Amino acid sequence: MKDKIKIFLDSDLLEKYLLGTTTELESLQVERYIAMYPEVRKTYEELQENLEIFAKLHAIEAPQGLKDKINARIKAERKGRKRFYSYAIAASITAILFIGISTFFWNQNQSLQEENSVVSNKIKLLEENMKEQLEDVRNQFIVLNNPQTKKYNVKGNQKAKELKAVAYINPVKKLSYINVSKLPNIPESQCFQMWAEVNGKMINLGIIEEAGDQQKLLALPYAENAVGYITIEQKGGNHAPNVENIVANIAY
Repeated sequence: MKDKIKIFLDSDLLEKYLLGTTTELESLQVERYIAMYPEVRKTYEELQENLEIFAKLHAIEAPQGLKDKINARIKAERKGRKRFYSYAIAASITAILFIGISTFFWNQNQSLQEENSVVSNKIKLLEENMKEQLEDVRNQFIVLNNPQTKKYNVKGNQKAKELKAVAYINPVKKLSYINVSKLPNIPESQCFQMWAEVNGKMINLGIIEEAGDQQKLLALPYAENAVGYITIEQKGGNHAPNVENIVANIAY
């Protein structure tokens, strides 16, 4: 903005305007700058004063009545300028308000777009989760109702004699689930965790709790010669199984 004002002041438009030699377009530009920028207005007033001093120093006797005509002309021009300044200031305020309102609505629009993006992402995640859940329910139905599904009773070892579970393995559909119906009591600082060894890789299936209901099944990754394990771990689970605390296993 300062560069813009400096370029204007470095031009001779103000001097030309005072001398009345500017075009209509140039006059409008000068009047707009005088109304909007204090630096330009101050320079204009200083030039006016200098011009008046110069005129007085080089004054000649004016014809009778010319002074009155000039004063009347000056008064008329000042009224016109005051009116223009009012309009220019009002226009400037309107422009500032318009910019402010536009900025506000632009920011609001950006916020709405960001919120819409967040909401859209959440909806996509929900859709994906629902698809996964529906797929899981469908697979559970197949496993529980397919005659080719094999059931394996799982019992705990000496460390968890009360543990009872049933594994459902369907080699045709390549689906496998486990239902843990009973878990022994353990200290609150410990938990039961499920694992599956598939193709030589140990997979963490998370912390398990009693299902108590045949419909509550935990999916097991299917593979030939896979083995499922239940271990006792510290509360919150572990990244790798504590082999010394294996309490049950099922080969499928």
